[in-house]
Amino acid sequence: MSNVTISRRFDFSASHRYYREEWSEEENTRVFGLCALPNGHGHNYTLEVSVSGEPDPDTGMVMNLVDLRGAVESVLVRFDHKHLNLDTPYFSERIPTTENLATVLWDEVAAALAARPGLPSGWRLARVRLHETDDLFVEYFGETA
Repeated sequence: MSNVTISRRFDFSASHRYYREEWSEEENTRVFGLCALPNGHGHNYTLEVSVSGEPDPDTGMVMNLVDLRGAVESVLVRFDHKHLNLDTPYFSERIPTTENLATVLWDEVAAALAARPGLPSGWRLARVRLHETDDLFVEYFGETA
């Protein structure tokens, strides 16, 4: 058998602000530019989640895409139409950059998949790709040993 990667896309909207409390307004503006505006700004994000493994001999699937969708949607409900700084616990001590959001989404999706009953064995979360805009995205492949 061969290792196969499947991917699925998801859309959600969220707003955020780049800001460090210990810095002055001037320093925040110098470093973060318009991303430091007091009310923040929003994006229509696209998240791609990829899972790798050998296809199950009975089903021919690495993972049923319905299961993947269910796990990811159970995570995104906590982010969709939220102000990431104010409405989620994930960014109380870190700036909600696209990089940081991608790593948080990895952790949350990995946990949601691991908790989902009945998934075939042998799969692994391979990648999350988070598009902030059409021409800006971050890829995260998890921690490496």
